[in-house]
Amino acid sequence: MTNQRPTDLASGDHAAALPTTYAPGEVEGELYERWVDRGYFTADAKSEKPAYTIVIPPPNVTGALHLGHAFQHTLMDALTRRKRMQGYEALWLPGMDHAGIATQNKVEQQLAESGLSRHDLGREAFVEKVWEWKENYGGRILGQMRRLGDGVDWSRERFTMDEGLSRAVQTIFKNLFDDGLIYRAERIINWCPRCLTALSDIEVEHEDSPGELVSIRYGDGDDSIVVATTRAETLLGDTAVAVHPDDERYRHLIGRTIKLPLTDREIPVVADAHVDPEFGTGAVKVTPAHDPNDFAIGQRHNLPNLTVMDESGAITVHGPFLGLDRLEARAAVVGALREQGRIVAEKRPYMHAVGHCSRCHTIVEPRLSLQWWVKVEPLAQAAGDAVRDGRVQIHPKELERRYFDWVDNMYDWCISRQLWWGHRIPVWYGPDGEVVCVGPDEQPPAGEGWTQDPDVLDTWFSSGLWPFSTLGWPEQTADLAKFYPTDVLLTGHDIIFFWVARMMMFGLYAMDGQIPFHTIALTGLVRDEFGKKMSKSNPNAVDPLDWMDAYGADAVRFTLASGANPGADVPIGEDWVKGSRNFCNKIWNATRFALMNGATVEGPLPAPEAMTAADRWILARLNETVAQVDALYEDYQFAKLSDALFHFAWDEVFDWYVELSKTTLAKGGAQADAARRVLGEVLDVTLRLLHPVVPFVTDALWTALTGAESVVVAAWPADSGFRDPAALAEIATLQQVVTEVRRFRSDQGLKPGQKVPAGLELAGTALVDHEDAIRALLRLTVPEEGFAPTASLAVAGATVALDLSGTIDVAAERKRLAKDLAVAEKEAAQTAAKLGNEGFLAKAPEDVVVKIRARQAAAEADIARITAQLAALPQG
Repeated sequence: MTNQRPTDLASGDHAAALPTTYAPGEVEGELYERWVDRGYFTADAKSEKPAYTIVIPPPNVTGALHLGHAFQHTLMDALTRRKRMQGYEALWLPGMDHAGIATQNKVEQQLAESGLSRHDLGREAFVEKVWEWKENYGGRILGQMRRLGDGVDWSRERFTMDEGLSRAVQTIFKNLFDDGLIYRAERIINWCPRCLTALSDIEVEHEDSPGELVSIRYGDGDDSIVVATTRAETLLGDTAVAVHPDDERYRHLIGRTIKLPLTDREIPVVADAHVDPEFGTGAVKVTPAHDPNDFAIGQRHNLPNLTVMDESGAITVHGPFLGLDRLEARAAVVGALREQGRIVAEKRPYMHAVGHCSRCHTIVEPRLSLQWWVKVEPLAQAAGDAVRDGRVQIHPKELERRYFDWVDNMYDWCISRQLWWGHRIPVWYGPDGEVVCVGPDEQPPAGEGWTQDPDVLDTWFSSGLWPFSTLGWPEQTADLAKFYPTDVLLTGHDIIFFWVARMMMFGLYAMDGQIPFHTIALTGLVRDEFGKKMSKSNPNAVDPLDWMDAYGADAVRFTLASGANPGADVPIGEDWVKGSRNFCNKIWNATRFALMNGATVEGPLPAPEAMTAADRWILARLNETVAQVDALYEDYQFAKLSDALFHFAWDEVFDWYVELSKTTLAKGGAQADAARRVLGEVLDVTLRLLHPVVPFVTDALWTALTGAESVVVAAWPADSGFRDPAALAEIATLQQVVTEVRRFRSDQGLKPGQKVPAGLELAGTALVDHEDAIRALLRLTVPEEGFAPTASLAVAGATVALDLSGTIDVAAERKRLAKDLAVAEKEAAQTAAKLGNEGFLAKAPEDVVVKIRARQAAAEADIARITAQLAALPQG
C-alpha cells in the first residue's frame, strides 16, 4: 500500500491503553471536543489545497435532531471527512434557518401562557422577544450535531438573520426589484386564518379529509344550471358560472345572466375552455377571490373579485351570514339553500384533499391578496438549463425529470409573509403613492407619510441564498473566492422543488451565471423497519439521541449509511442499530487482539516472497476494497460502500485473516514477523476506510495502533495496485474446504468448539501448506494410532476423513434424517405431479407455476443434501 506513515509512532504494546470492551459514551464526547479544539474541521481560505465545500441544509432554529437530520448529516460528514483525508481543504459549513412562522408561533405560544399577544407588545418589543427566545432556546440542534460527530467548521456558523445574511437578502431583493423581477400584485395565495399570513406551497400539507359535496341549482326552469361544491360558503362570492364553449347543453345560456341563490345578484354565464364538460354537470361556479382556478377564469373574462371573508375566515357580506366563521357559514348556507329547494344532491362524507397549515394545522383558505412576487420565468429557465447542459449533475439521474417538471412549469413565487419575525421587505411607501426599494447602503426616505412595508420575506427567500451568502456575498470575500461554487448539495428529494430550485435560481442570478453546486445528491426519507413514515403522532417515531445513548453514535451512523441508496427511502429499526453496535465491538476486539499480538505499522511491508498466501491474499483484497470503496463514494452509493466495508472487515479481516494469522503467529519466526506487519497494515487501512462513516471508534483504535495524532487528519488510503490472483485462488480453496466441513459438522449436530479426530489428505492440492490452519479453524485433532474414520468428505481435491464415533448418536441421527428425507421426497412428488398436469399448467397463473417450480427445486436440493448426509454417517 502507498500510504503515509505516521511520524510520531509510539513503541511497545498499545493494547494496554484500550479497555477490554468498547464503551462509546466514554469515548465519543471527549474525542469530538479534541477534534474541534485542534481545529481539524476549520477550513483555511488561504490554503493552496484544492477546495471541497458542502453547506449544510440549515435546520430550523426551533428544531431538534431527528433521524432525517442524522441520516443526511452522516452522509455529508462522510463525504467531507474523506475529502479532508484526500488532501482537500474541506469546508462543511453549518448554520440555522430563522424559520419565520415556526419561531413566531413558539414565542406567541409562550406569550399566550401569560395572557398576552404580540400586539400587546408591539412589533419592536415582540421581535426583541423572539431574539431573546432564540438565544435561550434556539439552536438545540447544534449541540446534538456535535453528539452525532458532525465535522463542521464551527467558526463559520451562520444564521439566516445574522448581519451578513441580512445584508445579502436586502441586496438581492434590491437587484431583483431594479431588474423588474420582483413586483407587487393581487393574486390568489394560500392563507392561514390562524397564523394570519400567506403561506408557500411547502408550508401547506394536503391530506384527505371528510367533507361534503353539495350540488346546487342556480336559476330556474330551462334557465337553471346545477353546480357542485365542497365550499358552499364561497357561493356568496360567486361572480359567474362557467361552461365549456362547445357544450351544447348550455349554449343557449352563454352570455346571459342567471340569478345567484341567497342574493339579489345576477351573474353571467361565461364560456371557458378550462371547464371539463365530462366532469360532474359540466358547469362550475366561479369565485375569483377565493379559488386560484376561478381567479384565472375571472382574469380572462374581466369578472369582479368579490372577497367575502376577512383574514380570520369570517364572512363579511350578506346579512344572515355576516360574522360567521367560514365553517359555520358553510352549514348555514347549505341549510338556507335546502329551505329554498335548491339542493339537488348531497354527498357526505366526501373524502377530498384539503390543505392545512403545516405549523398550526388550520385549514388553509385560498384568498385574493396584495402580495410581493418574484417573476420566476427567466430565473427558472436558467436553473433548468444548468442541469440540461451538464454544469449541474442530479444524482440519481432518474430524478432529473422531477426537477424539470418543477422548474419548467413554475408559477411566480409569493415571497411576502404577514409576520413580524423575518427579513422585513425593504420597500417604503410615500404619502403620494411613491414606492422606493432601499438597498443595504442606502438611507430609506424620511419625512411625514413615509412608511415601510409591514411584511417580511418568505423563509425560503433567505435560505435560497445559502450557498453564497454564508461565504460573505455580496462582498467579494476570500471564502467566496475559495469555496464557491460548492461541490455537493446533499438533501432530501422532498424539497427539490422548494429549496433546491430556489438556490439554483438565486445562485445563477447573483453569481453572474456561476452554479451554486456541481452535484445535487438526492436522498430518500427515513422510515421505520416496516417502511412506514415516521411521525411524532405515531408510536414509530424515534429520537436518534436515545439510540446514540444506548448504542453509540457510530452504530446509528453506520445503520443510516447502510440504508442510503440514492434517492430511495431508508428503512431503519433498532435491531439494525444493535447489529451495527456489534460491528463496532467486533472492530474494537479484533484490533485489540492484533495489538496484543504485536501488530505493527512500523517499517515497510515484507516482500511478497516473505509472506504467507494468507498475507498476500488479504493485501490483494485490501487493495481491491480500496478501489471499490473509492468508486462507490464517487457515485454516492453509501449503502453499497458500507456493505463492502462491513463484509471486508468482518468476514475477511476479522473472521478469516485474523484466524489464519493465529497459526502463523504461533509458529514464530520470520513469517510471524511478516504477519504482524501485514496485520498492522490491514487494520491501519481498514480503520481509515471506515473512519468517515464510523469516526469515533476508528479514531480511538487508529491512534492506539499507530501512535499518530488522529485518523481525522490521516491520509486516505490509496490503491497500490498490488494483486495476487494465485493467493486469491488458494485462500478461496481453503475457504471452500473449511466452509463445507463446517456445514457437515453442523449437519451432524456437532457443537462449533467440539474437537474431532480427522485425517487430512492435501497432497497435490493448493492447501498442502495449510494443514495447521485447517485443523485450527475446524477443531480437528491429529488422529492417534488405530484411527478409524467413520465419515469422509472430498472437497476441492482435498479429503477430510473424520471419526464421529462417540460424538453423535448415529441411530438417532439416521432416524431424524430419514424423516426429513421422506418430507422432501413427498414435496418433490407433489410438485412433480402438478407440473406434469397439462390441464393445471394451462389454467394456473404464471406466478403460481413459478412458485411451484421453485418448491420442486428446493425439494430436490434437500433430497440431495440429506442423502449425502446419510451416506456420510458411520455405518452400523
